[in-house]
Amino acid sequence: MAKTSNNNDSNSKNGNGRLFTTQQSLDSYVKSICDIMRRSNCAGALQYVPELTWILFLRLLDDNEAHEQDELEAVGQPFTPSIGFPYRWREWAAPYDEDPLKQIDGLPQGWKRKELTDGAEGEFFKFLHTDLIPHLKTLKTLPGATPRQKVISEILSSVERTRIDTEKNFLDILDKVHAISQDNIDTTHIFAISQVYEGLLLKMGEKGNDGGQFFTPRVVIRAMVKAIDPKIGETLYDPGCGTGGFLAESYNHIHQALGEEPQATQQETLKYKTFYGREKDNAIYPIALANLVLHGIDLPHLWHGNTLTGGVTYDGLYDGAPSQFDVVLMNPPFGGKEGKAAQTHFVYQTSSTQTLYLQHTLAAMKPGGRCGIVLDEGILFRTNETAFVQTKRKLLDDCEVWAIVSLPPGVFTAAGAGVKTNLVFFTKGKPTESIWYYDLSDRKVTKKKPLIDKDFEEFFALLPHRGKSPRSWRVTRADIEAKNLDLKAVNPNQVNEEDTRTPAQLLDVIAAKGKEVEVALAKLRR
Repeated sequence: MAKTSNNNDSNSKNGNGRLFTTQQSLDSYVKSICDIMRRSNCAGALQYVPELTWILFLRLLDDNEAHEQDELEAVGQPFTPSIGFPYRWREWAAPYDEDPLKQIDGLPQGWKRKELTDGAEGEFFKFLHTDLIPHLKTLKTLPGATPRQKVISEILSSVERTRIDTEKNFLDILDKVHAISQDNIDTTHIFAISQVYEGLLLKMGEKGNDGGQFFTPRVVIRAMVKAIDPKIGETLYDPGCGTGGFLAESYNHIHQALGEEPQATQQETLKYKTFYGREKDNAIYPIALANLVLHGIDLPHLWHGNTLTGGVTYDGLYDGAPSQFDVVLMNPPFGGKEGKAAQTHFVYQTSSTQTLYLQHTLAAMKPGGRCGIVLDEGILFRTNETAFVQTKRKLLDDCEVWAIVSLPPGVFTAAGAGVKTNLVFFTKGKPTESIWYYDLSDRKVTKKKPLIDKDFEEFFALLPHRGKSPRSWRVTRADIEAKNLDLKAVNPNQVNEEDTRTPAQLLDVIAAKGKEVEVALAKLRR
């Protein structure tokens, strides 16, 4: 018979008395939840992060709605929960507690969980798999379903059953997750839970986890958002949003600019009318939704489907989305190849995913709209394929490309991609007359010495006036045309060290290398 966990961290106003007062304590606590998952059939981050996503989301949803209910009832207004009886967290997942202050409709907190775990072995999992999860997934189909109910269903869209191997382990996880609430996190000293969640997402993107295609290093995202500088009232769009990193960071950027007490109308605009994105991967799409909700975006307008083919899986959260946007931020997949189904939607047809995304981006921008996009170096310098040249010409004709930042090799290696990349910034509305380049390519990036915010300090100091420096220069449109639209960053200020060795010394080096080759060949023959 399954029994509820006896977790010492559980008890208090919201089910537990634990108080997280440092970032380390909260990070460590979430890691302890992941540890249980790792020994319970979720070997790596690609398994335990999606599992923790829906569990943590349901916990924080219940916590938020409990506070909303208190606030509305305090002023005499009714409250309707997004999830009905008996499917709310406090009924089936919270530890059993007879405290009258925690009763729901006259029933103790966790009454459904106690009923299930006091019954026959397997009753809890039976309820979870055949009742709870199917019910939550169909909330979006209810007549008059609210945007929040649609979000709930979509976050559960890829969940059929828990990956956790036993009811006991699952109940242990529920107890520990229940300890995370607004009342238990001292946000004056530590980040919100959204920052902890982002740390988990980075684990998914590490090399070897096969999730790198969905992740852009946070330092790159922060630099791009800062350079584009989105404002309140502007619409933001990422046509291949992965886990939602660009949209989440843009929310942080705008929220900080508004100050500590934004107006109610500004709050509503930021939470409901600002952020739009598309993602096709069935496992990543719900994670993006959860990530944005945890950051404070109550209604992320995410479209589930293939951006390039137009094939839609679910568009219920995208109702009313504009056709063009004020700001586009994105990192299209490196090295992707598209078939005819995608290519026929574009004027300049090519199998290159990045080139097609660039065309899509140009069409999705309002006149005067701004864009920051990550492109691998091949897109910039290739002139041997017509579609590449035509797409770059349209970019230069329709937009002012005002900056290209050449990143060091290895920036994306931790996420499983070793390509050389560039950040391209442009504004739609007038043609490019010259491009200002900034070169970071000589910065040696390793796992122990990743790119950091400080590496961009000079870039931001020079950016307002497009200043000259050993790392920066301008290239005119005429020079670009002369190179058949090769946009690769080639730093004219870089002085190559002259090789001062004499011909005799060079011959000695060649002879020595020849002997090494002979020795190696001899070993191979033996």
